[in-house]
Amino acid sequence: MDDRRAAEAATARHRAQVQRLEALAARSPRMYLARVVLLALLGYGFLIGLLLLLAAAPVAIAWRVMVQGVRFEPQLVIVLLLTGISIAVLLRAMWVRFAVPDGYLLGPGEAPALQAEVARLREAAGAPPLAGIVIDTQLNAAAASLPRLLGLAGHRHYLVLGLPLLQLLDRDEAAAVIAHEFGHFGEQHGRLSGWLYRVRFTWYRAIEGLTTSGFLLSMPIARFYMWYAPLFDAWSFVLARAHEFRADAIAARVAGKAAMASALLRLEHGTGRLQSTLWPRVLARAHVQSYMPAQLLAPLADGLRAAPTPDTARLLAIADREIDPFDTHPVLSRRIEALEVPAVLRPHTDPAVVWLGDALPSIESTLDQQWRAQLQTDWNTRYSAGANDRARFRELDAQPTRAPDEAVEHARLFETVEIDRDPLPVFARALDAKPDSAMLAFRYGVRLLQSGDARGIARLRDAVARDAGAVGPVGEALAALLKDPDLDAGLVDAVTALRDELAPRADDLRDRDAVFDGDALQPHDLDAAALGRLSATLAGHERITRAWLVRKQVAMAEQPAHYVLLLDWRGSIASEAAGLRALSEGLQLPGSHTVFTGSEAAALAKQVRHLGSTPVYVKGRGQAL
Repeated sequence: MDDRRAAEAATARHRAQVQRLEALAARSPRMYLARVVLLALLGYGFLIGLLLLLAAAPVAIAWRVMVQGVRFEPQLVIVLLLTGISIAVLLRAMWVRFAVPDGYLLGPGEAPALQAEVARLREAAGAPPLAGIVIDTQLNAAAASLPRLLGLAGHRHYLVLGLPLLQLLDRDEAAAVIAHEFGHFGEQHGRLSGWLYRVRFTWYRAIEGLTTSGFLLSMPIARFYMWYAPLFDAWSFVLARAHEFRADAIAARVAGKAAMASALLRLEHGTGRLQSTLWPRVLARAHVQSYMPAQLLAPLADGLRAAPTPDTARLLAIADREIDPFDTHPVLSRRIEALEVPAVLRPHTDPAVVWLGDALPSIESTLDQQWRAQLQTDWNTRYSAGANDRARFRELDAQPTRAPDEAVEHARLFETVEIDRDPLPVFARALDAKPDSAMLAFRYGVRLLQSGDARGIARLRDAVARDAGAVGPVGEALAALLKDPDLDAGLVDAVTALRDELAPRADDLRDRDAVFDGDALQPHDLDAAALGRLSATLAGHERITRAWLVRKQVAMAEQPAHYVLLLDWRGSIASEAAGLRALSEGLQLPGSHTVFTGSEAAALAKQVRHLGSTPVYVKGRGQAL
């Protein structure tokens, strides 16, 4: 099954379902709320009912022996033993332990200015007490409610604040974001809404804990919740989205409407800059540098703060995208409209990170260490994958003259190896040597546009004219450019026009590259090193137990192979789509690829298993076969 088609189908189904349920909620809001509450109680009722069912036998035996005076038969010991073990197992399976969110947990009295501000905002928002404040590496904030006994015994609340967020936002903007997160915990007049918001995530977390607990009754319970959680998610999605607006309203009341709107805009700009420019630069260094930088957070924070003043209209246009099926946040324009203030960035004052005071160096150092530990495997994989490129580049770079094909190869490698130097002159010389290279025209065009040079449009047209297969990469590059909030404003219209012009041809090409049941597939052609890198990537995803790999050769000039990766996925269906998307983005295969589990393409899965009879990856073996 083609990744794009599957994603579009899932999005369309979700959108249609949300629209239907939103209409239902609008017609009868109280009835809709009552249904969601009853559905939430069903999740707890299943567990309580199972406990009562198991306890019925011991209670009946005790009643007959102690009240009715019936003689206790020895064989009843077996009944009591079996039911007692079952009850203990069920209680143990329900007692899923949820860890404190990753990051730096502030100790008592640490960063007193931040703790005092958080306490003030919590009281103003009417939120329950916190179990702690966690500082992490994300450009985000979160309200983490950890359920006790699946929520039956209450929750422990943690406020998670990203250090980059505190470094980017000023104090008023950060206060608005914190107040928004406190709105998710449930303020005085919205506790039912807050409870339903937390229950949505409780069941997803419970499924993950139950499926890995290893107890006899865990799998039947997990199977129920694998059916129940998506159903409850669908019905509660509408309320959860409304809850986002409620949290925004709480933030506006506590910190001010203008501060909340400004925070939303600044976070949109920072996130776009981080994804389009700053983080790719960090990962590009892994291709040529064996050791990780000693500091990761400080350079990213400098890059965020050094950003030019964005065009708010363009930010709203970038943010006006289709909502992720698993994201309850409304689009930025609707959130600001609901605040009833103009979409304006406030003049930036002192960053909120001043609240950390003397604790900042220790926090930053600890988070850098945690981040390096998390990235180390991926960094090593990227560096190993670049060994051949580095060696070949040194060989070509040392040559006094190069043949046209060597000039093309040298330019391609220059861009990936000499990451601190401008590749534009090298591309220009290589194109003089081989004017008909579609790849050079493509990369040269992208780089020109990234530098603000409109000549890149003509280069991209040349790439498509020289090789029809270039329309796919060109379309993807144009879409990525349009997500960059720092793209030169004068180029936006030209880039948009070219993207729209090429879109039908790109769709046709993707249809040719898509994988369907009955397609002519071949065994994969990866060597041991490439299989090792694939295995390392798959090993980083704990829900993947086995994988099969084949390829579909694309009949197009100079087009690489299209790989088809089938996975055995162990986890909730609700987590599958997001998990596959994250895996697909991290795969390093020498060509395009499709990743699927067979849940919606059983015939294709059977074909792949038959062709690739031996899995290329089996969990626990540590390497591909």
